[in-house]
Amino acid sequence: MALLDVQEMTQYFGGLCAVSEFSVSLEEGQLAALIGPNGAGKTTVFNLVSGFYKPTRGEILFNGESIKGLKPHQVTSKGIARTFQNIRLWFDMTVLDNIRIAQYHALGYGLLDCFLRTPRYMRREREIEDHAMEVLTRLGLREVAGEFPKNLPYGVQRLVEIARALSIRPALLMLDEPAAGLNSADVEGLIKLITDIHKDFGLTIWMIEHQMDVVMSLCSWIKVIDFGATIAEGTPTDIQNNPEVIKAYLGDDTI
Repeated sequence: MALLDVQEMTQYFGGLCAVSEFSVSLEEGQLAALIGPNGAGKTTVFNLVSGFYKPTRGEILFNGESIKGLKPHQVTSKGIARTFQNIRLWFDMTVLDNIRIAQYHALGYGLLDCFLRTPRYMRREREIEDHAMEVLTRLGLREVAGEFPKNLPYGVQRLVEIARALSIRPALLMLDEPAAGLNSADVEGLIKLITDIHKDFGLTIWMIEHQMDVVMSLCSWIKVIDFGATIAEGTPTDIQNNPEVIKAYLGDDTI
């Protein structure tokens, strides 16, 4: 059984078909990419899977269970975490608090526990902070735990967003253009980081990315969409040599 199984997912916005009969099957432990030109519908696909939109038609199964129509926090609780094309951090909260708050969908205590600071509350808060520090340490961010994201370089902010996603212990990590805005040195570091995350955390990773060196270095399976419709899918070699992909996305030259 696939970890994520999307079946003929279609999304209309008024009379515009943004995604047409999109299907994908991701196995546990797979590292795959969704690519296409600007406006192809890639982020819309991610928004549909992660609960920000409800598909007009089609089905979304995660671990064999339908998650179609669930709210984002409900999708998160099932084990799906994501980052965003435009960084979405709480810039006036510390890095540590950004990581801690991501775990609050599964607190395990109530409002009364909070007011009375019961042993259950104290124990759970320690667990949340310990786990947050563990994730920050594994991503090399321990030293900036007390900093505000707004004071950090852009590349570090990207890492904080990935750390926040990892803190919920997901089975599927969805990365929306993680290399956007990074310089060449940061991109090399990102490739290594994603490789290490994939190995160390045992995750399925699905990414949207425009930088082909990142996609070709990391992904074993690639799906290409254009104007909301699938035009190709296969291995990196298949995609490199597909004339429809070259025409629609890569231009007249091969990668």
